[in-house]
Amino acid sequence: MNDSKKNDRMLPSISDRPDADVVIYDGKCPFCQAQVLRLAAWDRGGRLAYLSAHDPAVAQRYGDLSLDQLMSQMYVVDKRGRRHGGAAALRYLSRRLPRLWMVAPLLHIPWSLPLWQWLYRQIAARRYGLAEGPPCSGGTCQIDAPREKSADNSSRQTP
Repeated sequence: MNDSKKNDRMLPSISDRPDADVVIYDGKCPFCQAQVLRLAAWDRGGRLAYLSAHDPAVAQRYGDLSLDQLMSQMYVVDKRGRRHGGAAALRYLSRRLPRLWMVAPLLHIPWSLPLWQWLYRQIAARRYGLAEGPPCSGGTCQIDAPREKSADNSSRQTP
């Protein structure tokens, strides 16, 4: 069994926690998996459920979020259905998880969200190289790396 499937089974799903906020993440990215496992360990109150962006349930439940969007940043869908992406998702989680309360004041400095979004995008663009251990199993990082649209609307692999 590959690590992605094993990690998905360790994480509480939407069926396990139907009233929880949903964290949608790149389930084929070892760095992303490690961060989500950390979030799950910090979620002592059972506030979060987890769903890999590659799970067919994402398209059924959250059809407004494209695969390109989901591959460019993590999303949290709150109980009201609002979508929080990237640094905004981290901001939201900093108010929900007591373990993150210490960084909440920093993340909520007025007018700082563009800076945090930029920083998040820098890390997200390099996430496949940030994982500890073997980079990726089965070449998934090359296959599932996010795609950018160029000026002529063609897709190309990002580095």
